Amino acid sequence: MRGRWFPAQPVAEAFFDSAPFRLTEAFDIPSPAAEVWEELTIDNPLSWCRLLRAITWTSPRPFGVGTTRTARTIGNASVIKERFFRWEEGRRQSFYAVESSLPVFRRFAEDYLVEPTSGTTCRFTWTIAIEPHPAARLFDPVNRVALSTLFRDTRKHYGLR
Repeated sequence: MRGRWFPAQPVAEAFFDSAPFRLTEAFDIPSPAAEVWEELTIDNPLSWCRLLRAITWTSPRPFGVGTTRTARTIGNASVIKERFFRWEEGRRQSFYAVESSLPVFRRFAEDYLVEPTSGTTCRFTWTIAIEPHPAARLFDPVNRVALSTLFRDTRKHYGLR
């Protein structure tokens, strides 16, 4: 267990539009929405992302608003405790960071939206929103490159270009 934790501020839905640092990508996936949703809620979701070592749910199923989990990056470089503030089963989930092992952001949140486009395809839109600590803004270009690997790995996982 880590020694010191750095608290983050909770967010609301509007933060995804107002965050000073924002990444978003939509993936048109040749799989049904229910399959993609399941991959986002299994044990260790996003395991295909090389930046992430593990994501562990810390709340019992069924998941919903108030659910918690812990995300660890490779080498345990960063550990983030997360709380879900929006949960629309089968469609959308959004969380914010409660605390982190590194003092790099004031607010951090992610939104996953899965929408069917046919019976066998869907669109997955992933948004990452951050308000970094002022001193950490120097690392925005590095963070942008690192976080964009999540999107590249997701495209590769689903066989997209």
